[in-house]
Parts: sequence; C-alpha cells; structure tokens
Amino acid sequence: MLTEKITSVIVEDEAAAMAALQNYLGKFCPQVEVAGTAQNSREAIALLHELRPQLVFLDVEMPFGNAFDVLDGCQDLQFETIFVTAFSEYSLKALNQSAAYYLLKPVSIEELILAVNKVQQQLQQKHWLNRNRIILENVRENNPGMQQVILPTLDGFDVVKMNEIVRLKGNGNFTDVYLTNGSKKMVCRFLKHFSEMLPHPFVRVHKSHIINIHYVQSYHKGAGGYVNLNDGTAVEVSAAYKDNLLKAFQ
Repeated sequence: MLTEKITSVIVEDEAAAMAALQNYLGKFCPQVEVAGTAQNSREAIALLHELRPQLVFLDVEMPFGNAFDVLDGCQDLQFETIFVTAFSEYSLKALNQSAAYYLLKPVSIEELILAVNKVQQQLQQKHWLNRNRIILENVRENNPGMQQVILPTLDGFDVVKMNEIVRLKGNGNFTDVYLTNGSKKMVCRFLKHFSEMLPHPFVRVHKSHIINIHYVQSYHKGAGGYVNLNDGTAVEVSAAYKDNLLKAFQ
C-alpha cells in the first residue's frame, strides 16, 4: 500500500493554469506533493532529471517544444504522466491509444481526482507500464496499423499493434478484443471507448461490434446485412450503422 506522498512536478507555461492546478492539488489531492514546476520543455527536462518525480503533470503544448519532446528527453527516467491539454484531435488520439491519463483544460476537479487516483493505483502495481515509451513510439509511427494500443485487463495489461486487432465486441462493462493470432482479450473498457479512440480502418457496424475492415472478406445485404471476416466469423451489421460500413469502402 502506497502511504508516502506522490512526488510530482507541474510543467505548464500558463501562470494562471499552473496556479489553478497547484491550488486544486493542495485542496483535493493531499496525497500529491508538488516538488517543482517548469514553464517550458527545456526547463522540464532538466528539472525532471534533478528531482526524479513519480508523477508529472505535463502540458501538451509549450515553448521550445511539446510534451512529446519532454518524454523524448527523459527516456532514462521512470514516472507516470498526466497530460494537461486544450482539445486537440491529434494529441487526444495519441493519448487514448496509449491508455494515457489526461485532463482537458479547463481542468475539472472531479477528473483531476480520478486521474490522480488511477496513477496512485498504478504506482502500487508490481509491474510498471512504460506508457511514455509507447506514446512516443505511436507519435513517431507514420503507419497507423503499426501503432500500439494498451488493453487494460483484469490481470494487468496487454500491448498490441492495431493491425493485430480483427474485431471488438461489447461485453457488458468490458470489451472482447479478437486478435489475428486467434486469441481473445477481455478488456476493462466499454466498447464506446474504442469507438471514439480507434481510427480507420476500424468501423462500428453495430451497437455491439467494431470491425477492422482490412479483414473483411465479404458483405451480404439485408436490412443491415452482415460481414464475413477472414477469421471465419460473421458479424451482424445493424441498419443504423450500415452507412458507416459502406462509406468505409468508398
């Protein structure tokens, strides 16, 4: 059980945003101790090597680089990261694929508490997951199929490449992820999470199904119809999602 304070650093170029985050942490996250702050990527890299914190609150866009430059300059360090960002489709996709912790500006107190609690749980685990490395590799990888996705499971986590995922099926509070090697992973996320996170070639074809269209062998018409995949399965296409599938093949 983690009883000591979580040492942290805040990297944020906006003074008002930094002050607000420090205030929220002091009031609502007493387990976090802010050991230092930095206002740009150069300062951040030097400070993180000096203090070696357990947690970094990292602004995505800042002077002299961005959050990914900071991670690149700190690959020899181990720390959890909570990204703080204004909405950016590019950055959010990279963070979601890597199961990263992030907060949207302006920071919600409830979301901050939730993210800090998740980090605290992660720090209590025996096996450390290097999300920072995976995020960097995904940002640098131009081929989306080779980008990695972290799949949180009941036993820990699995890391797979996107082109290894054939289909996903909703299973209550979980999602069953079917892979090209024939295995199935039960992931601790709703199907909606993957529907919002996974890019093309993944298409939602039913309230319970997402498929990778690269593995479609045939489509059969009907009210919605169904698709045959090359793993031998037939997946129903609902009328409400039929257009999603047809547009993906245009």
